[in-house]
Amino acid sequence: MPNFPIVDSHVHLWDPSYFRLPWLDGAPAIDQPYGLKEYAAHTAGVNIEAMVYLEVDVAPHYALMEPGWVAARAQEDPRIKAIVATAPVEFGEQTRAYLDALVKTTPLVKGIRRLVQGEADDHFQTQPRFIRGAQMLAEYGLSFDICVKHWQLPASIELVKQCPGVNFILDHIGKPNIAQRELEPWRRNIFKLAELPNVMCKVSGMANEASTHWTLEDLRPYFETVYEAFGEDRVVFGGDWPVCTLATTYAQWVQTLETLTASLSIQAQRKLWNENAKRFYRIV
Repeated sequence: MPNFPIVDSHVHLWDPSYFRLPWLDGAPAIDQPYGLKEYAAHTAGVNIEAMVYLEVDVAPHYALMEPGWVAARAQEDPRIKAIVATAPVEFGEQTRAYLDALVKTTPLVKGIRRLVQGEADDHFQTQPRFIRGAQMLAEYGLSFDICVKHWQLPASIELVKQCPGVNFILDHIGKPNIAQRELEPWRRNIFKLAELPNVMCKVSGMANEASTHWTLEDLRPYFETVYEAFGEDRVVFGGDWPVCTLATTYAQWVQTLETLTASLSIQAQRKLWNENAKRFYRIV
């Protein structure tokens, strides 16, 4: 394990008995409470200094309740330093009323994520109203987590281009088809995205995109691509717990990434595991 404290930039917590999470109906293996107690057990032996909570795709009726629920969890574990909530940016100017209410819920809200990975329209992110809603985030000092499948990356690139005042971070390295060992056109699109200075990349969720019996070498070319494209100042570690447990243990994922980054300087390692996440999510 890293011999210094790390920041987990991608943590989920949920209680299906409290919030309705429709997507868990199709994921019985994780359709159960995953709270702070379970997180502590799964991360035993890993020195976690801070956590960033990522929205968990609750049913829309619960969306504005979610940050308050997480803020209560932060009272139990002050390592929760930031919340990335959901927001319906596709409503354009009508998103403003939602954002006004959202930022009042808790000062821990540092960004938003509008899940796009399940949208059938590959141009969903480039609709004028979506772009306008995303542009408004700059007024509220909020970042945007991009969560897409690899074939949706061209639209994400266009979105980022249209929002130069917003800080973006790509979740799960854009979900490439690691299971089939496909590098292109994902690799080309990663380099195009990295050309834009207002976007970073979250090294997370890789095992979930690989085959059931994945190996470190299956993941290596994908990590090396994002590191080459984004450089040491724009890559961030994420655990993606508990979704990661469908493909790996938390400890195994940390050990895998530690091996992949072993040749980096100590300074570069600290950036990936800790400092870059603090900078992006304004963690003090």
